[in-house]
Amino acid sequence: MSVLLIAGSPSERSRTAALLEAAGQRLQTRGALVDRLRVRDLSPQALLLADFGHRSISQAIGQVAQAQVIVVATPVYKAAYSGVLKVFLDVLPQDAFKGKTVLPLATGGSPHHMLALDYALRPVLQALGSKHILSGIYATDAQVTLSPEGSYHVDAAIGARLDEAVHGIVTETLQPALAHAGRFAPVHFSQVRCSV
Repeated sequence: MSVLLIAGSPSERSRTAALLEAAGQRLQTRGALVDRLRVRDLSPQALLLADFGHRSISQAIGQVAQAQVIVVATPVYKAAYSGVLKVFLDVLPQDAFKGKTVLPLATGGSPHHMLALDYALRPVLQALGSKHILSGIYATDAQVTLSPEGSYHVDAAIGARLDEAVHGIVTETLQPALAHAGRFAPVHFSQVRCSV
């Protein structure tokens, strides 16, 4: 199972990145091949001008196309997902998430912005053709804390929700693929030859 983690935060180190990485580590532990895409690393000019021919944009679109599962994380600003993520989602093809399972993650200063996942981000993920959008996970600043050493830690309640989401992804995506592994490919009746 291939998973793409899309970091929609404009900051290099953030609570959003920590939440996304916590999900990625759990998926890797369960056998997923995890790839990462930080939108902030893409060419800003190419993103804003929708320059599909730019190497960073075409490479990012290719990463999305190759993934079976997308985990997208964003900070919530003014009751919506980040502008950096919005610009990236706008350059994706209309059916970029077709057939994919998507897990939306978000962080914000208070619980008051929790609905941004359902009312702002989910409709865009649906418009991109997602096969299945899992229940989003929203974490407040109090749930993703900064340690004195400078690293972020996800609290137990959010960790449990991540575990549940990862279990759902694995049982829906990874296990069905393993169940079909080793089976013979279907053969159309017209290709069957028998001798008597």
